[in-house]
Amino acid sequence: MARTQFEELEVYQLAERIADAVWEIVSGWSEFPRRTVGSQLVRSADSIGANIAEGTGRGTYKENKRFVRIARGSLNETKHWLRRAWRRNLLTDEQVDTLKPMTDELAPRLNAYLRSIGKTSRANTTDEA
Repeated sequence: MARTQFEELEVYQLAERIADAVWEIVSGWSEFPRRTVGSQLVRSADSIGANIAEGTGRGTYKENKRFVRIARGSLNETKHWLRRAWRRNLLTDEQVDTLKPMTDELAPRLNAYLRSIGKTSRANTTDEA
């Protein structure tokens, strides 16, 4: 499959790494935690990258920014579900040590990406959010 523009974004690649790590962890849980907390956790983690991707395809800076803000919300939701998983003893210390730096890094990267949208050599005053 050919790579598209969003796949080249470092912020998207980090979101993908988080989603893949979450998937690998949750797939090892027993049925009840996987069906409850795990399902929500996987959906929210997958949603981060999905919204970055969707935003790049929307055609306007304003729409792209809107989807990056949604991705930021999905990151916060992912952090919530990770906290629930930790409190319910579903995550090991090693898994937390893997996920926490990635989620901590993604928030400022999303903010930086949001600030960068629309800053090109082309003048764009009507689409800025």
